[in-house]
Amino acid sequence: MFLTHSPDGTACLAGVRDAAGVPAAVLAAGMIGFGAFALEYGFNVWLALLCTAGIWALPGQIVLLEMVSNGAPGYLSVIAVMLTGARFLPMTMSLMPVIRHPRHSQPVVYLTAHLISMTSWAWAMQRCAGMPQERRLPYFMGFAAACWAVSIAATAVGYFLAGWFPAPLRLGFVFLTPVYFLVILIGDVRTVLAAWALTCGAVAGPLFHLLSPQWSVLLAGLVGGTLAFYIQRLHGQSHH
Repeated sequence: MFLTHSPDGTACLAGVRDAAGVPAAVLAAGMIGFGAFALEYGFNVWLALLCTAGIWALPGQIVLLEMVSNGAPGYLSVIAVMLTGARFLPMTMSLMPVIRHPRHSQPVVYLTAHLISMTSWAWAMQRCAGMPQERRLPYFMGFAAACWAVSIAATAVGYFLAGWFPAPLRLGFVFLTPVYFLVILIGDVRTVLAAWALTCGAVAGPLFHLLSPQWSVLLAGLVGGTLAFYIQRLHGQSHH
Protein backbone atom coordinates (compact mmCIF):
# COMPACT_ATOMS: atom_id res chain seq x y z
CA MET A 1 0.00 0.00 0.00
CA PHE A 2 2.85 2.39 0.89
CA LEU A 3 4.60 1.66 -2.41
CA THR A 4 1.58 2.50 -4.51
CA HIS A 5 1.17 5.86 -2.71
CA SER A 6 4.86 6.84 -2.81
CA PRO A 7 6.22 8.99 -5.67
CA ASP A 8 8.35 6.09 -6.92
CA GLY A 9 5.41 3.70 -6.73
CA THR A 10 3.15 6.10 -8.60
CA ALA A 11 5.73 6.56 -11.36
CA CYS A 12 6.33 2.82 -11.56
CA LEU A 13 2.62 2.09 -11.89
CA ALA A 14 2.36 4.75 -14.59
CA GLY A 15 5.04 2.88 -16.52
CA VAL A 16 3.19 -0.40 -16.08
CA ARG A 17 -0.04 1.17 -17.36
CA ASP A 18 1.70 2.61 -20.43
CA ALA A 19 3.29 -0.76 -21.18
CA ALA A 20 -0.01 -2.63 -20.84
CA GLY A 21 -1.15 -1.78 -24.33
CA VAL A 22 0.46 -1.77 -27.75
CA PRO A 23 4.11 -2.03 -26.49
CA ALA A 24 3.51 -5.20 -24.46
CA ALA A 25 1.22 -6.66 -27.12
CA VAL A 26 3.83 -6.23 -29.86
CA LEU A 27 6.58 -7.72 -27.70
CA ALA A 28 4.28 -10.58 -26.72
CA ALA A 29 3.61 -11.37 -30.37
CA GLY A 30 7.34 -11.59 -31.06
CA MET A 31 7.95 -13.82 -28.07
CA ILE A 32 5.04 -16.08 -29.05
CA GLY A 33 6.90 -16.61 -32.30
CA PHE A 34 10.12 -17.29 -30.42
CA GLY A 35 8.41 -19.81 -28.13
CA ALA A 36 7.08 -21.68 -31.14
CA PHE A 37 10.51 -21.71 -32.77
CA ALA A 38 12.11 -22.91 -29.52
CA LEU A 39 9.89 -25.99 -29.55
CA GLU A 40 10.66 -26.58 -33.21
CA TYR A 41 14.41 -26.40 -32.50
CA GLY A 42 14.19 -28.90 -29.64
CA PHE A 43 14.53 -26.59 -26.64
CA ASN A 44 12.59 -27.48 -23.52
CA VAL A 45 10.19 -24.90 -22.15
CA TRP A 46 12.41 -23.94 -19.21
CA LEU A 47 15.35 -23.22 -21.48
CA ALA A 48 13.12 -21.15 -23.74
CA LEU A 49 11.89 -19.13 -20.77
CA LEU A 50 15.46 -18.68 -19.53
CA CYS A 51 16.47 -17.35 -22.94
CA THR A 52 13.78 -14.69 -22.81
CA ALA A 53 14.44 -13.76 -19.19
CA GLY A 54 18.23 -13.73 -19.51
CA ILE A 55 18.98 -12.55 -23.03
CA TRP A 56 15.88 -10.35 -23.34
CA ALA A 57 16.54 -9.53 -26.98
CA LEU A 58 14.71 -11.36 -29.73
CA PRO A 59 17.54 -11.28 -32.32
CA GLY A 60 19.98 -12.74 -29.78
CA GLN A 61 17.47 -15.42 -28.81
CA ILE A 62 16.95 -16.42 -32.45
CA VAL A 63 20.71 -16.50 -33.00
CA LEU A 64 21.10 -18.80 -30.01
CA LEU A 65 18.50 -21.18 -31.45
CA GLU A 66 20.32 -21.24 -34.78
CA MET A 67 23.77 -21.73 -33.24
CA VAL A 68 22.70 -24.55 -30.93
CA SER A 69 20.69 -26.33 -33.64
CA ASN A 70 23.75 -26.22 -35.94
CA GLY A 71 25.95 -27.74 -33.26
CA ALA A 72 28.12 -24.67 -32.71
CA PRO A 73 30.49 -24.73 -29.71
CA GLY A 74 29.17 -23.04 -26.59
CA TYR A 75 31.74 -20.24 -26.60
CA LEU A 76 30.89 -19.32 -30.20
CA SER A 77 27.19 -19.23 -29.33
CA VAL A 78 27.95 -16.86 -26.44
CA ILE A 79 30.07 -14.60 -28.66
CA ALA A 80 27.38 -14.52 -31.36
CA VAL A 81 24.68 -13.56 -28.86
CA MET A 82 26.97 -10.89 -27.37
CA LEU A 83 27.55 -9.39 -30.81
CA THR A 84 23.80 -9.12 -31.42
CA GLY A 85 23.58 -7.20 -28.14
CA ALA A 86 26.26 -4.68 -29.12
CA ARG A 87 23.52 -2.27 -30.22
CA PHE A 88 22.46 -1.89 -26.58
CA LEU A 89 25.71 -0.15 -25.61
CA PRO A 90 24.89 3.16 -27.36
CA MET A 91 21.26 2.79 -26.26
CA THR A 92 22.35 2.44 -22.63
CA MET A 93 24.84 5.31 -22.86
CA SER A 94 22.17 7.62 -24.29
CA LEU A 95 19.36 6.55 -21.94
CA MET A 96 21.11 6.46 -18.56
CA PRO A 97 21.84 10.22 -18.36
CA VAL A 98 18.15 10.80 -19.10
CA ILE A 99 16.67 8.54 -16.40
CA ARG A 100 19.39 8.20 -13.76
CA HIS A 101 19.21 10.11 -10.48
CA PRO A 102 21.96 10.39 -7.79
CA ARG A 103 19.77 8.67 -5.19
CA HIS A 104 19.64 5.42 -7.19
CA SER A 105 22.18 2.81 -6.12
CA GLN A 106 24.54 0.99 -8.48
CA PRO A 107 22.66 -2.36 -8.26
CA VAL A 108 19.43 -0.59 -9.27
CA VAL A 109 21.21 1.03 -12.21
CA TYR A 110 22.64 -2.31 -13.35
CA LEU A 111 19.22 -3.95 -13.10
CA THR A 112 17.76 -1.10 -15.12
CA ALA A 113 20.40 -1.59 -17.81
CA HIS A 114 19.41 -5.24 -18.16
CA LEU A 115 15.80 -4.27 -18.82
CA ILE A 116 16.67 -1.98 -21.73
CA SER A 117 15.20 -3.23 -24.99
CA MET A 118 14.53 -1.58 -28.33
CA THR A 119 10.96 -0.83 -27.33
CA SER A 120 11.65 0.37 -23.78
CA TRP A 121 14.57 2.55 -24.95
CA ALA A 122 12.56 4.25 -27.70
CA TRP A 123 9.55 4.73 -25.42
CA ALA A 124 11.61 6.16 -22.55
CA MET A 125 13.57 8.53 -24.77
CA GLN A 126 10.26 9.86 -26.03
CA ARG A 127 8.32 10.07 -22.74
CA CYS A 128 10.83 10.65 -19.93
CA ALA A 129 12.12 14.02 -21.07
CA GLY A 130 8.93 15.68 -19.86
CA MET A 131 9.03 14.09 -16.38
CA PRO A 132 10.78 15.23 -13.20
CA GLN A 133 14.22 13.63 -13.07
CA GLU A 134 13.53 11.62 -9.90
CA ARG A 135 10.45 9.97 -11.45
CA ARG A 136 12.07 8.80 -14.67
CA LEU A 137 13.90 5.67 -13.52
CA PRO A 138 10.92 4.27 -11.53
CA TYR A 139 8.71 4.95 -14.55
CA PHE A 140 11.16 3.16 -16.84
CA MET A 141 11.45 0.23 -14.43
CA GLY A 142 7.68 -0.17 -14.34
CA PHE A 143 7.39 0.01 -18.12
CA ALA A 144 10.32 -2.29 -18.87
CA ALA A 145 9.55 -4.83 -16.14
CA ALA A 146 5.96 -5.13 -17.37
CA CYS A 147 7.16 -5.75 -20.93
CA TRP A 148 9.73 -8.27 -19.67
CA ALA A 149 7.17 -10.21 -17.62
CA VAL A 150 4.64 -10.26 -20.46
CA SER A 151 7.34 -11.50 -22.85
CA ILE A 152 8.26 -14.39 -20.57
CA ALA A 153 4.61 -15.41 -20.32
CA ALA A 154 4.20 -15.05 -24.10
CA THR A 155 7.18 -17.34 -24.67
CA ALA A 156 5.39 -20.07 -22.74
CA VAL A 157 2.18 -19.45 -24.70
CA GLY A 158 4.03 -19.73 -28.00
CA TYR A 159 5.81 -22.88 -26.87
CA PHE A 160 2.66 -24.74 -25.87
CA LEU A 161 0.55 -23.49 -28.78
CA ALA A 162 3.21 -23.93 -31.46
CA GLY A 163 1.12 -26.46 -33.33
CA TRP A 164 -1.54 -23.83 -33.96
CA PHE A 165 0.80 -21.47 -35.80
CA PRO A 166 2.00 -22.12 -39.37
CA ALA A 167 5.58 -21.11 -40.15
CA PRO A 168 4.69 -17.84 -41.98
CA LEU A 169 2.63 -16.69 -39.00
CA ARG A 170 5.49 -17.43 -36.59
CA LEU A 171 7.83 -15.34 -38.75
CA GLY A 172 5.24 -12.57 -38.86
CA PHE A 173 5.10 -12.53 -35.06
CA VAL A 174 8.88 -12.20 -34.83
CA PHE A 175 9.04 -9.27 -37.27
CA LEU A 176 6.35 -7.24 -35.51
CA THR A 177 8.82 -5.96 -32.90
CA PRO A 178 11.37 -4.34 -35.26
CA VAL A 179 8.53 -2.86 -37.34
CA TYR A 180 7.00 -1.30 -34.22
CA PHE A 181 10.43 -0.01 -33.16
CA LEU A 182 10.85 1.63 -36.57
CA VAL A 183 7.43 3.28 -36.29
CA ILE A 184 8.34 4.71 -32.86
CA LEU A 185 11.62 6.09 -34.19
CA ILE A 186 9.98 7.69 -37.21
CA GLY A 187 7.35 9.28 -35.01
CA ASP A 188 10.02 10.69 -32.69
CA VAL A 189 12.26 12.30 -35.32
CA ARG A 190 12.76 15.83 -34.03
CA THR A 191 16.36 16.58 -35.02
CA VAL A 192 18.33 16.64 -38.25
CA LEU A 193 20.72 14.03 -36.84
CA ALA A 194 17.88 11.60 -36.10
CA ALA A 195 16.48 12.05 -39.60
CA TRP A 196 19.88 11.47 -41.20
CA ALA A 197 20.50 8.44 -38.99
CA LEU A 198 17.24 6.81 -40.08
CA THR A 199 17.86 7.66 -43.72
CA CYS A 200 21.44 6.37 -43.76
CA GLY A 201 20.44 3.22 -41.92
CA ALA A 202 17.55 2.56 -44.28
CA VAL A 203 19.87 2.87 -47.29
CA ALA A 204 22.86 1.04 -45.80
CA GLY A 205 20.87 -1.93 -44.49
CA PRO A 206 19.76 -3.38 -47.86
CA LEU A 207 23.08 -2.57 -49.51
CA PHE A 208 25.15 -4.40 -46.90
CA HIS A 209 22.67 -7.27 -46.90
CA LEU A 210 23.50 -7.81 -50.57
CA LEU A 211 27.21 -7.80 -49.76
CA SER A 212 27.15 -9.89 -46.56
CA PRO A 213 23.84 -11.04 -45.04
CA GLN A 214 25.61 -12.33 -41.91
CA TRP A 215 27.25 -8.98 -41.09
CA SER A 216 24.77 -6.62 -42.71
CA VAL A 217 23.09 -5.33 -39.54
CA LEU A 218 26.37 -4.61 -37.74
CA LEU A 219 28.01 -3.00 -40.79
CA ALA A 220 24.93 -0.99 -41.71
CA GLY A 221 24.66 0.37 -38.18
CA LEU A 222 28.36 1.25 -38.02
CA VAL A 223 28.66 2.79 -41.48
CA GLY A 224 25.20 4.37 -41.58
CA GLY A 225 25.50 5.87 -38.11
CA THR A 226 29.01 7.19 -38.76
CA LEU A 227 27.93 8.70 -42.06
CA ALA A 228 24.92 10.37 -40.41
CA PHE A 229 27.19 11.81 -37.71
CA TYR A 230 29.55 13.41 -40.21
CA ILE A 231 26.70 14.70 -42.39
CA GLN A 232 25.20 16.36 -39.32
CA ARG A 233 28.62 17.74 -38.38
CA LEU A 234 29.12 19.22 -41.83
CA HIS A 235 25.58 20.55 -41.79
CA GLY A 236 26.22 22.25 -38.45
CA GLN A 237 29.49 23.80 -39.63
CA SER A 238 27.83 25.18 -42.76
CA HIS A 239 25.42 27.17 -40.56
CA HIS A 240 28.19 28.90 -38.57
